[in-house]
Amino acid sequence: MRILLCNCNSPPSLSPTPPQKPPPSFLPAAAVWTKKTLITALSGALSLTLLVSSSSPALSSDSPPFQPPRPPQLSTPLPDRCNEEEEEELQNKFVLKPEFVTNEEIVQEAWQIVNDSFLDTGRHRWSPQSWEQKKEDILGTSIQTRSKAHELIKRMLASLGDSYTRFLSPAEFSKMARYDITGIGINIREVPDDTGSVKLKVQGLILDGPAHTAGVRQGDEVLAVNGEDVVGKSAFEVSSLLQGPNETFVTIKIRHGNCGPTESLEIQRQLVARSPVFYRLEQVSNSPSSVGYMRLKEFNALARKDLVIAMKRLQDMGASYFILDLRDNLGGLVQAGIEIAKLFLNKGETVLVNNRTASASEIVASALHDNCRAVLVGERTFGKGLIQSVFELRDGSGVVVTVGQYVTPNHLDINGNGIEPDFRNFPGWSDVSQHLLKCNLHQQG
Repeated sequence: MRILLCNCNSPPSLSPTPPQKPPPSFLPAAAVWTKKTLITALSGALSLTLLVSSSSPALSSDSPPFQPPRPPQLSTPLPDRCNEEEEEELQNKFVLKPEFVTNEEIVQEAWQIVNDSFLDTGRHRWSPQSWEQKKEDILGTSIQTRSKAHELIKRMLASLGDSYTRFLSPAEFSKMARYDITGIGINIREVPDDTGSVKLKVQGLILDGPAHTAGVRQGDEVLAVNGEDVVGKSAFEVSSLLQGPNETFVTIKIRHGNCGPTESLEIQRQLVARSPVFYRLEQVSNSPSSVGYMRLKEFNALARKDLVIAMKRLQDMGASYFILDLRDNLGGLVQAGIEIAKLFLNKGETVLVNNRTASASEIVASALHDNCRAVLVGERTFGKGLIQSVFELRDGSGVVVTVGQYVTPNHLDINGNGIEPDFRNFPGWSDVSQHLLKCNLHQQG
């Protein structure tokens, strides 16, 4: 079974003769960080070195050239909609009323987080002495308003010279903390047919979400919502019709496939986590092989689980090999990237990358490349090798702080440099095999 990790810029297409059967980042918050240290966080062949500010975890014959399938045209995400009670509940969850914490205490709290957690990655603007002096200067006078306290925190963080370390207002922190939508777990796209008419097609399903469980499948056409014909409506309008209060019901009429039977389904809306995985089965032209295509949009807490589920289902559907599309994946949870890289360390042929392959995506690409499991094809990656944590302050605001840095197994500092690909254009399979063979011989010798 061949595994290809795709992160290309231009939409490619499958080769007619593929090989036969034979992948703002932040971590959960920690209350206290105690010291700066160097740790090796990855086991086995992964061997990515993480430089962090604490050992505590925190809130990472010539064969024809291969051309992977066209990436799915994903529709825009379903809009977030909440009733007033839900918004109030969310605010109460994340925001303490101002009288419980003084302006000086908020500034002190932000200062302490940086003092305990911040990793200066070479700008040399931070030192314990200068940081202590900054606290004394700021807290030497009374801070009259909360907005003034927030402004002082912004200035304090800006003095570090790290563009990733920044302040989050209560609204910004609340938005970042929110990952759920109320709906049935589908994305809809407007697809023109041969006659010029526009059909509303299901172009993405949340694994085991309400719609998927009820029987909606990729490629189904949405015909009506709650008895209302949706012909002539936009995908956004129909997505809005599908939204509603949690645990209420919506009835949708769908046509399975292009010419299949129609069916009305009553589906209960749920708060469903956004799955980062999109998958489909591709039939290869002039070949009995099928390709399991998986697109990973970000590395969140669901990434590994949903990717494993997608792989299993595609295997059951007859996939001979896989493509993991990391195109424009800007990263996410570092640990998710580590776990996903482990899934593919035993097998791999090609990783396609572009200049928006960043952070946790670069972890996956470099881990497979440096361990001779894959070649890199495409463009130099973005070059974000810093790790941030998000910390909540007691008034509901927050700070994002750089707490670590990673280098590749070959000790390349990714940050600001990126990873150079082995090939700019798609290589032939023989070229891939020869490159990986040379890589392994070099490592052994």
